[in-house]
Amino acid sequence: MKTKTRGFTLIELMVTVAIIGILAAIAVPNYRAYVIKGKRAEAEGALVTFANAMEQWRLQNSSYLGAAAGGANTGAPAIFSTVVPISGGTITYNLTISAVNPGGTTYTLTATAVGEQAVDGNLSLTSTGTKTCTVASACLNGNSW
Repeated sequence: MKTKTRGFTLIELMVTVAIIGILAAIAVPNYRAYVIKGKRAEAEGALVTFANAMEQWRLQNSSYLGAAAGGANTGAPAIFSTVVPISGGTITYNLTISAVNPGGTTYTLTATAVGEQAVDGNLSLTSTGTKTCTVASACLNGNSW
C-alpha cells in the first residue's frame, strides 16, 4: 500500500515567499510615507500652537522680544516646547524662533526636521500667517503647507 506524504513542495514554498516579498516591497514604502506625513502634521499643529503662545506673549509684553531662551530674540523658545512631539517620544522636529525684527513686531517660527524625518524638510510659520516648507513634495501648494 502506498502512503501519501503530506506537506508543501519546495516550489510552493518559493512561490509563497516570492508573493510575500512582493507585497512587502509595496507595503513598507507606503507605510513609511504615511508615518512621515503623520509626523509632519504633528509638527504643523505644534507650529500653530507655538504661534498662539507667541501671540499670548505679545499681549503680555507688548512685543515678541524676549520669547526665546535666555530672553533672546532668536533661538530655542522659552515660552513653548523646543521639540516635536511635545508630549515626548522620539524627536522628529526642533522648534526655534528664527527671526524677530528689532521692533519686536514680527517673527518666524521654524520646525527643523531631524533624524528619519529629515527627508521631509523644514516647516516655517510667520507672524503674518505665511506657511512655507523646504521640500516641495511635503508642500500642498508650491512651497506652502
